[in-house]
Amino acid sequence: MNNGAQAEQWAAQHLRQQGLKPVAENYRGRFGEIDLIMQDGAALVFVEVRLRRNADFGGAAASIDTRKQQRLIRTAQQYLASLAHIPQCRFDAVLMDDAQGANVQWLKNAFEA
Repeated sequence: MNNGAQAEQWAAQHLRQQGLKPVAENYRGRFGEIDLIMQDGAALVFVEVRLRRNADFGGAAASIDTRKQQRLIRTAQQYLASLAHIPQCRFDAVLMDDAQGANVQWLKNAFEA
């Protein structure tokens, strides 16, 4: 298993411990992939997991640039189109320095659609 997959598994476990319920992992759409889709109460949460060992280029958060955000939004819209009812949604990010969750940060509402 590669480090990205390990980081995603660790993030999913971390979010479950915070009370979120898993809906889907690695959802692939026409525009890209969403690492995790979780349920947080009434809200559907699209989660981007970022592993960044080196902060030379701004760290994990900086790697979710406008272009990446737009791909995530379009992919989420494609997922939502398959549902009978559109729930409240948000985009979160789980950032970490290694695949075991070092210096983990959970950013709720990391960006707006």
